[in-house]
Amino acid sequence: MTERVPILRSILRRVLRPVVTVLALAYFLIDALVYWVVRPFAGWIGRLRVFARVAGWAAGLRPYPALALVLLPLAILEPAKPVAAWLFATGRPWPALLVLGGAELAKLTLVERLFHLTRPKLLTIPWFAWVYVRAVRWLDWLKALPPWQAVLRAARRLREAGRRVAARVKAWQGGGR
Repeated sequence: MTERVPILRSILRRVLRPVVTVLALAYFLIDALVYWVVRPFAGWIGRLRVFARVAGWAAGLRPYPALALVLLPLAILEPAKPVAAWLFATGRPWPALLVLGGAELAKLTLVERLFHLTRPKLLTIPWFAWVYVRAVRWLDWLKALPPWQAVLRAARRLREAGRRVAARVKAWQGGGR
């Protein structure tokens, strides 16, 4: 019986690792694309006077209150996902998309800003630092995978095409005056 346990674990690892990797890759690719859209909004919020005061206050927090501050937007905004799913399931796709999009935008913006403000304090928590280091290594590994690199290349091509179109529109507007 005890000989079967390591064999079963080995089989499960071989089967589950690719599935979990593909799911994680898809999740983080979508998250990266959303972040690409949210980043200008997060920068704008960071420049607001009220957020500068919050930033000063957050930077002065001790480690565990800082962790609570980072987790607060997650706890408040995460329930929006089941609400959006319910709206979608009851035949209201547009409200579902608005609820999901608004909650994700707010959550990503707030958590990202608060995490960057409090990261030095959070990394003084031993278990948090341990998890953080492993998560960063794992994300680096995911980002090195060919599908991630392909998405990055496609995003660069899209950005360049957008810049070319914007330059043509500007030239066309300037020439018509």
